[in-house]
Amino acid sequence: MKHYSVMLLETLDLLSIKPNGIYVDGTLGRGGHSCEILKRLDQGHLYCFDLDLQAIEESKQRLDEVGNNYTCIHANFADMKKCLAQLNVLQVDGILLDLGVSSPQFDESTRGFSYRSDAKLDMRMNQEGSLTAYDVVNQYSFQDLYRILTVYGQEKFAKHIARAIENYRKHKPIETTFELVDIVKSVLPAKVLSSKGHPCKQTFQAIRIEVNQELESLKKFLNEFDELLKECGRCAIITFHSLEDRLVKEKFQALSSVKHVDKRIPLLPNQVEEANFRLLNKKVIIATQEELEENKRSKPAKLRGIERLR
Repeated sequence: MKHYSVMLLETLDLLSIKPNGIYVDGTLGRGGHSCEILKRLDQGHLYCFDLDLQAIEESKQRLDEVGNNYTCIHANFADMKKCLAQLNVLQVDGILLDLGVSSPQFDESTRGFSYRSDAKLDMRMNQEGSLTAYDVVNQYSFQDLYRILTVYGQEKFAKHIARAIENYRKHKPIETTFELVDIVKSVLPAKVLSSKGHPCKQTFQAIRIEVNQELESLKKFLNEFDELLKECGRCAIITFHSLEDRLVKEKFQALSSVKHVDKRIPLLPNQVEEANFRLLNKKVIIATQEELEENKRSKPAKLRGIERLR
């Protein structure tokens, strides 16, 4: 399947690329966003992070056709501040995160991300990582399975699914995606099985988030990214489910707000506290109908941006 860069123009608009600026793509993927950023840089430089070595190698070929003023870093975006500091980069003009799993990862059946292809349970974005979906499904306790299915998957039938997994693996390990699909389906009501959308979506999402520690990575990034931004520096983040979006929304709101002061208290102009950041879009940006017609995977995407003022 062709790889689409979700909300490409909207993201570039939020970042407002400066030709001589320093920019970071924290989720390189197949290089769609990065290539467009690089096209807009003259004397500037682009740093690209990704956990997937295959993605980095494939993206380098695309980036080389645009320019050579870029650096790829095989690391988690959660470690962006530390990795950039090692390169003597202490502040940047813009940061982008596209938190969706790239289409090639879903479509390459051997990676085990998809419930539509039979493959060994894997789901690692970083193929050098030690924890796999196989480990989660076969080694996690009932309580831990129930927790991740409930929290990360927001699965209504988490208890039933966790119990079914626990019972099945007493007889043999759960080795493939289709085995897991059958187990999940075996305990879901007919109404759920016949409804629109795949009945295993939430389960696979929950396991993938756990394997890759996606929310923990996002939390760490959100605690540090503001220190990386120069004055007038911008950050744009695309999320794909409510757990991510809530974290981003709350952090952006906190950075762009000041402590409430009773308006009846007289204050001099220099005593009025002002926020160091401003929201670039108070209303979340979603994909246009035109984009959805080309790429239905853009449907859950939400884009938010923030700018450092001082």
